[in-house]
Amino acid sequence: MNNVLQINGLVKAYNAGKPNEIAVLRGIDLSVAKGEVVALVAPSGAGKTTLLQIAGLLDVADGGDLSIGGDSVQGLNDAKRTQMRRREVGFIYQFHHLLPEFTALENVTLPQLANGIATAAAEARARALLDSVGVAHRASHRPAELSGGEQQRVAYCRALANDPKLLLADEPTGNLDPETSDLVFGALMKLVREAGLSALIATHNLDLAARMDRMVRLEAGRIVPA
Repeated sequence: MNNVLQINGLVKAYNAGKPNEIAVLRGIDLSVAKGEVVALVAPSGAGKTTLLQIAGLLDVADGGDLSIGGDSVQGLNDAKRTQMRRREVGFIYQFHHLLPEFTALENVTLPQLANGIATAAAEARARALLDSVGVAHRASHRPAELSGGEQQRVAYCRALANDPKLLLADEPTGNLDPETSDLVFGALMKLVREAGLSALIATHNLDLAARMDRMVRLEAGRIVPA
């Protein structure tokens, strides 16, 4: 089975080489296969956000190797890392981070325009994604006019707008109440399964983690059996 995300021996420290050095990742080995959804469970401060940021090419490791879709990111300059991130990776945060001055439709359309997709095609894909998670009727509304669950579903659509190979999510339902969280997570899994995406999803919620294909745990900077 081909691995969309392959991480070997990844290390990361802050204030490296100084007396106050903080080792965050201490040799991470992790793979996510094509179409596989992996739950990343970790206590606060364990380094899950750092790991996701490195996997999403938002940060750089101090050592080890990282490949996305079979392509190593080692040695890529900032411009090429940005290109790969836009093309290959979708990212979902705990808070939706939608652009407040734009509608739901525009928030899902804009990332596609930035990647050179024609406006009509971008809007058509945006409408299809919004419809697939039940918020197409809210397409013309701005984020402030949407509920928390609706905002997060729009954010999910935005993350998938450019048809990435890999989806990374950092507590994607963490700011929602339990009932809404369950509903919105179901919408996320529907999107992921329909797209055949590979996903690494960090969560504290063990019930949600159990609905994924596999669970891994991050403790003291290392992946341990879940």
